[in-house]
Amino acid sequence: MADVNRGNRPLSPHLQVYRLPVAAVASILTRITGHALVAGIVLLVWWLVAAVSGPRAFAAADWVVRSWIGFVVLTGSAWALWFHTLSGIRHLFYDAGVGLMVDEARNASWAIIIGSVVLTLISLILFFFV
Repeated sequence: MADVNRGNRPLSPHLQVYRLPVAAVASILTRITGHALVAGIVLLVWWLVAAVSGPRAFAAADWVVRSWIGFVVLTGSAWALWFHTLSGIRHLFYDAGVGLMVDEARNASWAIIIGSVVLTLISLILFFFV
């Protein structure tokens, strides 16, 4: 075997050394947003169940939904919904064999990230000001 000095370098690339490509980050975020959507759904289902349960239950649930934590959870869920939707559309193109080159995947990942933020801001503007 070759005489290789293995003591001075890592055995595999670690996150301190290796920078994840944006397509990998978008893929990881797709999985995270899929799970994060559950938080918004649980909050909305609790609010709806409390609405039919009675005025005291609804007052408690409505207070949570209208609080800053409810705003953060619902805004995060709106972003997660947009991100997950745009990522699903990208995967439809992937299934058709479109956008599989490295540059195309990187550009599509940036489009998903930027597009989800823009669509979330538009949703908030429409919700609060229209």
